[in-house]
Amino acid sequence: MATTSIAGFWAVSVLLVLVPGADWAYTIAAGLRDRSVLPAVGGLMVGYAALTGVVAAGVAALIASTPAVLTALTALGALYLTWLGVATLRRPPAPAASAEAGPAAPWVRRVLIGAGTSGLNPKGLLLFLALLPQFTDQDGAWPPAAQIGALGLVHTLSCGAVYACVGVLARTVLHARPAAARAVARTSGVAMIVIGAALLVERLSG
Repeated sequence: MATTSIAGFWAVSVLLVLVPGADWAYTIAAGLRDRSVLPAVGGLMVGYAALTGVVAAGVAALIASTPAVLTALTALGALYLTWLGVATLRRPPAPAASAEAGPAAPWVRRVLIGAGTSGLNPKGLLLFLALLPQFTDQDGAWPPAAQIGALGLVHTLSCGAVYACVGVLARTVLHARPAAARAVARTSGVAMIVIGAALLVERLSG
């Protein structure tokens, strides 16, 4: 697999990661709520690693070619994002109060929520399906599945680096500004609801 292909994919991957979306909203909320953003960011990375495995195994192509399955997946992902958004709006995190609050949610739960946020996003699945094969070399020494796995790892690591910075920055900048933190958290909640609704409307009207 050519180094230029990996570098080209990495450039595209970073640009996509830098576009705010559900992952950003969840990371910002985690940065404001949790003492460490690592479980949340790790969960997002687990979700993308799972999507990589799905694409490498060829399951994604089967899902994309089966409208009923894709619609069900879209509905599940949309409802999940909406649920996260509503939960964030009902209990917007305030960093100033986090030290006085009870024990943080178990890290396993935070990892699972993060994995669901990225792994259940059907747009992420279709993006991987459309993007990863374009950077593989059919005549290369590596099998296509191994190349997709390597590119997926590049994307997953890029996500981890960017989202860790986003979460830490949100916590650092807003730690002493509880009112601003609550406003940002509510904005993140609204963003997740809007993204979930948009996914559902787009699929059902398509």
